[in-house]
This record gives sequence, C-alpha cells and structure tokens, in this order.
Amino acid sequence: MPIPPKTPSALLHGTLDALILKTLARGPLHGYAIARFIEETTGEAVLIEEGSLYPALYRMERRGWLEAEWGTSELGRRAKLYRLTDAGRERLDEELDMWRRFSAGVSKVLLTT
Repeated sequence: MPIPPKTPSALLHGTLDALILKTLARGPLHGYAIARFIEETTGEAVLIEEGSLYPALYRMERRGWLEAEWGTSELGRRAKLYRLTDAGRERLDEELDMWRRFSAGVSKVLLTT
C-alpha cells in the first residue's frame, strides 16, 4: 500500500513560529494579515489555518516573544495587533540560525546524487 505524501500542513509544523516571527519583524499585524502575508509571499505554498495560527500566537505571547493590543484593521474593524518584543527578536535570530543549519543538513542528504 503506498504511503500518502506529507501535506504542506504537516511540513509547516516545525516552522510556524519562525514564519510568524519573521513576518512580524516587518511591523505589527493582526492574525489574518499575518496568515495572508505568509500565504501570498510563499505563492500559496504555505497555507496557515486559524487552528494553527491563533494557538501559536497565544503561546508566543505567553512566552514573551509577542505583545498584543487592540487596534483597528485596514478595513476599519477592531483587531488584535501583534508585535515583536526584544525577546521575540532574539528568538527570531535563534529560529533563523536553527533553520539555516537544519535546511543545509537536509539539503546535503536530499540533493546528493
């Protein structure tokens, strides 16, 4: 019986924090805008579901990597805006370093002929 391919959601699991932190390094955004930026920037290769995004945002806020405050969205609606803290910027640097090492190692295996 063939093994089904991994879905993009399964591959996303280990990178969601880094994607969110990197997105917020550009400036404060509300949850929907974070997800749309990631989806648009990746050409829809990475789709962020609410069931993954909001628990990640709340967890990162509890860890002190993000701060949130109520503001107004670009559509004039009330929205919770997230921004990086200094601890979040430090965590982003750590995540990027881990990603570089991980992706280089995986590439050595997968791209070897």
